[in-house]
Amino acid sequence: MAQKPSIPKGTRDFTPSEIAKRNYIFDIVKKHFRTFGFQPIETPSFENSDTLMGKYGDEGDRLIFKILNSGDYLNKVDDVTYSSKNSNSLTAKISEKALRYDLTVPFARYVVMHQNEIDFPFKRYQIQPVWRADRPQKGRFREFYQCDADVVGSNSLLQEIELIQLYDAVFTDLGLEGTTIKLNNRKILAGIAEVIGAKHALVDFTVALDKLDKIGEEGVKKEMLAKGILETSIQKAAPLFKLTGSNTDQLAILEAFLGDSEEGSKGVRELRFMIEHITSLGLQSAKLAIDVTLARGLNYYTGAIFEVGAPKGVKIGSIGGGGRYDNLTGIFGLKDVSGVGISFGLDRIYLVLEELGLFPKAIDRSLDVLCLNFGDEEAFAALQLMTTLRKSGLKADLYPSNAKIQKQFKYANSRQVPYVILLGTEELNNGSFVVKNMNTGEQHTYKLESVKDFITSL
Repeated sequence: MAQKPSIPKGTRDFTPSEIAKRNYIFDIVKKHFRTFGFQPIETPSFENSDTLMGKYGDEGDRLIFKILNSGDYLNKVDDVTYSSKNSNSLTAKISEKALRYDLTVPFARYVVMHQNEIDFPFKRYQIQPVWRADRPQKGRFREFYQCDADVVGSNSLLQEIELIQLYDAVFTDLGLEGTTIKLNNRKILAGIAEVIGAKHALVDFTVALDKLDKIGEEGVKKEMLAKGILETSIQKAAPLFKLTGSNTDQLAILEAFLGDSEEGSKGVRELRFMIEHITSLGLQSAKLAIDVTLARGLNYYTGAIFEVGAPKGVKIGSIGGGGRYDNLTGIFGLKDVSGVGISFGLDRIYLVLEELGLFPKAIDRSLDVLCLNFGDEEAFAALQLMTTLRKSGLKADLYPSNAKIQKQFKYANSRQVPYVILLGTEELNNGSFVVKNMNTGEQHTYKLESVKDFITSL
């Protein structure tokens, strides 16, 4: 007996209906990317391992899918390495490539390789799948799409302001009003670590802090202690774990707390600049909220950090995020090129729209018109009619065989076709066709020579 087929955990098949809904999101996101002046690029699904490894922190590196070398990949492994059972040493020998973890690091590689062809500042958007060996759960998959918009070659904070406006424009257009755009700054996190005496453990401090909403304050403290951060340092930072009040109030508290840190104070000034200008310009529906625990766990951020939460009542992780990465291209040899970017979590956005019923009602409609098949001669006349309808932009099709009419109507219903055309022997002799409205049951007759009358009636 043949084994029942399956797909890997964390991956999905997509139905025509699901593809239509995803394309609806893609189209809106792309529209606003273009409106804000971003240009499209694409990069390979897999990169050289050394391009990706070491760019996401230890936790991120562990989630990168490695690709085995082709052929007899164990042939070049010496006996000492093989018998040591050290996965890191062995992986370096048998895997030279890996599936991309995100679109940002490949983009940095792209900029370095194409720097002589790019006009800076370069605004690019990219919509492609990425892969992470994560534990699958609601809204978290091992294969998923990212929709990124980045600007490289400018350190102006006006870019951050535009990216916030871009988030607001897209989510408003999707009907996701009331989304919260959380803001922080890597310099603020560095300043906090400096003030509490944990500057040496900045990465461990931020990685733990970023988990506050998942493991709680006690869990964060426990992880920091395990990483060697002193109890006294943790107690100094503790008041910031529960920072409340308006954005203005929180900025004032941070300004006082980080007064002795030059880097931290600079982060506060940058955050204040962004909030004041966005407040002055206004947003359509999104809200801004400072969150000093926001770190996003990625080592390459150096300035502003963004994260977008779903509307209230929807229990799911973030639906967008990003930040500034001044040093990312430097690791590939191109110094002093500042960058900032954001990402839209397509799959989570899909789940939110589905849960809130925000997809257009007719989005599943793959056909506008279905013509029934009454036989070879009638079918040929129907094909001529279909050609005219398709040229006018209608999605039209002919049932492929002269099966029982009841079966053909059942097919039309399953495809949610709004109009069915009947072109039988009588209609063919009369030079006409009958259109049935599947919602109301009403029928109208049109002349074959006056197809436009039907088209204009829609």
